[in-house]
Amino acid sequence: MVDELEVDMQRDIRVVAFDLDDTLAVSKTRIDDEMARLLARLLSTVDVCIISGGRFEQFVKQVLQHLDVTDTARARLHLMPTCGTRYYRWVDSRWHALYIEDLSESDKLRVVDTLTQGAKELGMWEENTWGDIIEDRGSQITFSALGQSAPAEAKYRWDPDGTKKHALRAWAVDRLPDLEVRAGGSTSIDVTKKGVDKAYGMRQLVQRLNLDLDEVLFVGDRLEPGGNDYPVKEMGIQCVAVERWEDTAAYVEKLLANQATGLGRGLQPVG
Repeated sequence: MVDELEVDMQRDIRVVAFDLDDTLAVSKTRIDDEMARLLARLLSTVDVCIISGGRFEQFVKQVLQHLDVTDTARARLHLMPTCGTRYYRWVDSRWHALYIEDLSESDKLRVVDTLTQGAKELGMWEENTWGDIIEDRGSQITFSALGQSAPAEAKYRWDPDGTKKHALRAWAVDRLPDLEVRAGGSTSIDVTKKGVDKAYGMRQLVQRLNLDLDEVLFVGDRLEPGGNDYPVKEMGIQCVAVERWEDTAAYVEKLLANQATGLGRGLQPVG
């Protein structure tokens, strides 16, 4: 697939943003050593944002523990867990939350009841799972059909074309019109405050770093309408669609190669 990806280096790119699961790594697993090395090289050149439906602790487990970078490079890393409802930066040798958009307790209860009822009525409530089906992530409620710790192979088999999760999303949208409901990973649905999605996170990033939209590049695997990456595309940020982390690795290699050969104006750090 990577042969179809266009490398646009005719303008400054100040931030390269990535989804996590199935973009930087296989779902819920640590990043490959090759991807870790590429991220480290990218961070030596430009700011990097990771925005995904997982909790901050999942970012640590999948990415941060495997990155060999200096504090200077780490300070260029922008972390947006739970679809951009939280924003973390490395300051004074630790991670600080710059904002948190938590759901109210009453909204959380309503979302849990709705997703549970919908999954059961649509025949999607599985009895044998790997962990909890519904997780309270504070600023996001996430439904994972096979449980939070299901192996990637089982998730890919459960809903290979996304039909099931999109049916549940449509069911929930009708009953939660005041909240944001998005198809997440392979088997998941994410619910946040209305208007608080990955586009919200990217707008916060652009505003806080004083960037123009065309100075940001986003790489993700859920850019179709209804997918949780789609709001980023809809807001006008240049997006690159991938299907797996190997596509992302190949694309980052092209970005770095073009930077090294001076093609276009290239990658420029924010600070």
